[in-house]
Amino acid sequence: MIPVNTAARHKPGALFLKLLLTIVFAFFAFLMILPFLWMISASFKVNGELFKYPIEWIPKKWNFDNYKQVWNGPNPFYLFYYNSIKITAITVVGNLLTSAMAGYAFAKIRFRGSGFLFLLYLSTMMIPGQVLLVPRFILFDRMGLINSHWAIILPGLFTIFGTFLMRQFFSTLPNELLEAAKVDGAGYWRTFWQICLPLTKPAIVTLLILSFTWHWNDYENPLIFLRDKDLFTIPIGLTTYVEEFGTNYTLTMAASVSGLVPVLIVVMICQKWFIEGIATTGVKG
Repeated sequence: MIPVNTAARHKPGALFLKLLLTIVFAFFAFLMILPFLWMISASFKVNGELFKYPIEWIPKKWNFDNYKQVWNGPNPFYLFYYNSIKITAITVVGNLLTSAMAGYAFAKIRFRGSGFLFLLYLSTMMIPGQVLLVPRFILFDRMGLINSHWAIILPGLFTIFGTFLMRQFFSTLPNELLEAAKVDGAGYWRTFWQICLPLTKPAIVTLLILSFTWHWNDYENPLIFLRDKDLFTIPIGLTTYVEEFGTNYTLTMAASVSGLVPVLIVVMICQKWFIEGIATTGVKG
């Protein structure tokens, strides 16, 4: 074996390059977070101070009335919040279950035509979602689901990407685990639920974060399938602050900050397991 020259890692050139890359990435990270900082600052201002130049990042007078008006005003933002939580929670849980079961079946259960069926299922990713909006609208209209949350929840329970992700991760599990479970008398369901599923925490957490973000920020489907204001989600609810003679930007910013909080909480809670899962996956042989 060739010994690793650890002293080379501490050369001034290598340290300078590392410092330079850190500064560059920190700069781009700051540029990405800058709009969010402006949004938070704007949510505590009055309309007259919003577009002042140069920008006042720290308001001279903190205006909390924007948040009071958002939550207690004529537009029921708390109801938009509840609708988003309801739709996202049901959809994400169902999405994780269906993707995990389908991924396990395609990866570990051998049946005739499984490979062709998986490729056929995967090929539907090439169809843009907008193409399916009209047939889906006609179908849900005949089923009487238009202007109900089920028109958004039912299609979200199944995802091609989630099945593909879980199938790829289940494929990395050794078949010896399944054979040992079969010798012990475990069936397909017990092997999946008690043995294989706990080992897929990295994929589960990744799919949870992505699915939660997609459905929490979904604007297109609620716009098409929902009519009553009491059924609106947060992305559609933000449009209620567009008035006849303009947009109330301070209320929009306050509502946007409030809508961003659950996403931050989910990412902060799952980040530990997400990073741990990536590191664990990287050292697998």
